[in-house]
Amino acid sequence: MSIIVRAPATGSAPELLLRPWQDDDRDELLAAYQDPVLRRWTQVPVTTPAQARHWLSQAQRGWQDGSRLSFAVREPDADGGDRLVANVVLKRVLPGRPDAEVGYWTAAPARGRGIAGRAVDAVSRWAFARYGPGGLTRLDLLHQIDNTASCRVAEKARFRFVEVLPAQPPFPRDGHRHVRLAEPAG
Repeated sequence: MSIIVRAPATGSAPELLLRPWQDDDRDELLAAYQDPVLRRWTQVPVTTPAQARHWLSQAQRGWQDGSRLSFAVREPDADGGDRLVANVVLKRVLPGRPDAEVGYWTAAPARGRGIAGRAVDAVSRWAFARYGPGGLTRLDLLHQIDNTASCRVAEKARFRFVEVLPAQPPFPRDGHRHVRLAEPAG
């Protein structure tokens, strides 16, 4: 995939590069999933090389059929390369459908630095530009009610709180729905 989305640098943080996941990301994906906090909020375990290969295969398949667009979020490192810091996914993307869902996770070493909010904002702007006008007009960000960090990310990415959703499997607790609407053209 040659799609690249960028979250601009800020006064205190470098530019983020968002691109489709690649097979070469396997080891960094496995390392990110060693974090028990990440595993608490995700549904699919990635603790073995086989699970990582399957996860990456699913991410690539989502790009091929256009229904689930997963971005590896990369940040420059001190060695002149870059490292994995997060994942942002655009779910339920269908032609002509006015809404989709944004999900994300942040690797443990990158938490608390505003990466998730910047990356979710960048993917949201990209999605509205690519699939609107006449198509995508609303993005939802859903999370369990006890995930206060996700409330902060939603706010930073310009999603407003809309409602509490009742618990529904596989989620054991009530949840929040935050919404971001496409900005009017002009």
